[in-house]
Amino acid sequence: MRALASAVLAFESIVLALAIPVAISIYQVNGAVAGWVGGLLAISCLVVTALLRFSWAIYAGWLIQAAAIAAGFVIPAMFFLGAMFAALWWWALKLGRSAHPVPADEA
Repeated sequence: MRALASAVLAFESIVLALAIPVAISIYQVNGAVAGWVGGLLAISCLVVTALLRFSWAIYAGWLIQAAAIAAGFVIPAMFFLGAMFAALWWWALKLGRSAHPVPADEA
Protein backbone atom coordinates (compact mmCIF):
# COMPACT_ATOMS: atom_id res chain seq x y z
CA MET A 1 0.00 0.00 0.00
CA ARG A 2 2.77 2.43 0.89
CA ALA A 3 4.48 2.08 -2.48
CA LEU A 4 1.38 3.02 -4.44
CA ALA A 5 0.40 5.81 -2.05
CA SER A 6 3.95 7.17 -2.14
CA ALA A 7 3.90 7.26 -5.93
CA VAL A 8 0.60 9.14 -5.97
CA LEU A 9 1.85 11.74 -3.49
CA ALA A 10 5.19 12.12 -5.26
CA PHE A 11 3.55 12.82 -8.60
CA GLU A 12 1.00 15.08 -6.94
CA SER A 13 3.81 17.15 -5.43
CA ILE A 14 5.20 17.71 -8.93
CA VAL A 15 1.80 18.80 -10.24
CA LEU A 16 1.24 21.12 -7.28
CA ALA A 17 4.67 22.69 -7.72
CA LEU A 18 4.02 23.22 -11.43
CA ALA A 19 0.70 24.87 -10.59
CA ILE A 20 2.56 27.77 -8.95
CA PRO A 21 3.74 29.46 -12.18
CA VAL A 22 0.36 28.76 -13.77
CA ALA A 23 -1.39 30.57 -10.93
CA ILE A 24 0.97 33.52 -11.23
CA SER A 25 1.09 33.93 -15.01
CA ILE A 26 -2.38 32.90 -16.15
CA TYR A 27 -4.60 33.65 -13.16
CA GLN A 28 -2.63 36.68 -11.85
CA VAL A 29 -2.40 35.30 -8.32
CA ASN A 30 0.04 37.13 -6.08
CA GLY A 31 3.41 35.40 -6.41
CA ALA A 32 3.98 35.18 -2.67
CA VAL A 33 0.57 33.64 -2.05
CA ALA A 34 0.92 31.16 -4.91
CA GLY A 35 4.43 30.25 -3.83
CA TRP A 36 3.55 29.72 -0.18
CA VAL A 37 0.31 27.82 -0.73
CA GLY A 38 1.54 25.74 -3.67
CA GLY A 39 4.92 25.18 -2.06
CA LEU A 40 3.43 24.10 1.26
CA LEU A 41 1.07 21.70 -0.50
CA ALA A 42 3.89 20.23 -2.59
CA ILE A 43 6.21 19.88 0.41
CA SER A 44 3.43 18.40 2.53
CA CYS A 45 2.98 15.71 -0.13
CA LEU A 46 6.64 14.79 0.21
CA VAL A 47 6.56 14.87 4.01
CA VAL A 48 3.49 12.64 4.16
CA THR A 49 5.15 10.31 1.66
CA ALA A 50 7.99 9.84 4.13
CA LEU A 51 5.56 9.32 7.02
CA LEU A 52 3.27 6.74 5.41
CA ARG A 53 4.54 4.09 7.81
CA PHE A 54 2.25 5.70 10.42
CA SER A 55 -1.48 5.07 10.18
CA TRP A 56 -2.39 8.73 10.70
CA ALA A 57 -0.51 9.67 7.53
CA ILE A 58 -3.34 8.15 5.48
CA TYR A 59 -5.69 10.78 6.94
CA ALA A 60 -3.11 13.48 6.28
CA GLY A 61 -3.06 12.30 2.67
CA TRP A 62 -6.83 12.74 2.50
CA LEU A 63 -6.41 16.29 3.83
CA ILE A 64 -3.91 16.98 1.07
CA GLN A 65 -6.39 15.66 -1.49
CA ALA A 66 -9.08 17.99 -0.11
CA ALA A 67 -6.68 20.94 -0.21
CA ALA A 68 -5.69 20.14 -3.80
CA ILE A 69 -9.34 20.13 -4.82
CA ALA A 70 -9.93 23.37 -2.90
CA ALA A 71 -7.08 24.93 -4.89
CA GLY A 72 -9.54 24.84 -7.77
CA PHE A 73 -11.08 28.03 -6.40
CA VAL A 74 -7.86 29.80 -7.45
CA ILE A 75 -6.85 27.65 -10.43
CA PRO A 76 -10.00 26.09 -11.95
CA ALA A 77 -8.02 23.24 -13.52
CA MET A 78 -7.14 22.06 -10.01
CA PHE A 79 -10.75 20.95 -9.51
CA PHE A 80 -10.12 18.30 -12.16
CA LEU A 81 -6.51 17.55 -11.18
CA GLY A 82 -7.33 17.42 -7.48
CA ALA A 83 -10.25 15.08 -8.11
CA MET A 84 -8.05 12.91 -10.31
CA PHE A 85 -5.38 12.63 -7.62
CA ALA A 86 -8.03 11.99 -4.95
CA ALA A 87 -9.32 9.11 -7.08
CA LEU A 88 -5.77 7.82 -7.52
CA TRP A 89 -5.21 8.12 -3.76
CA TRP A 90 -8.39 6.12 -3.06
CA TRP A 91 -7.40 3.55 -5.67
CA ALA A 92 -3.87 3.22 -4.26
CA LEU A 93 -5.22 2.64 -0.76
CA LYS A 94 -7.87 0.19 -1.93
CA LEU A 95 -5.54 -1.78 -4.17
CA GLY A 96 -2.73 -1.70 -1.63
CA ARG A 97 -4.93 -3.10 1.13
CA SER A 98 -6.24 -5.88 -1.08
CA ALA A 99 -2.73 -6.79 -2.26
CA HIS A 100 -1.27 -6.83 1.26
CA PRO A 101 -3.98 -7.95 3.68
CA VAL A 102 -3.16 -7.48 7.35
CA PRO A 103 -3.62 -10.58 9.52
CA ALA A 104 -6.30 -10.23 12.20
CA ASP A 105 -3.81 -10.50 15.06
CA GLU A 106 -1.77 -7.55 13.67
CA ALA A 107 -4.72 -5.23 12.94
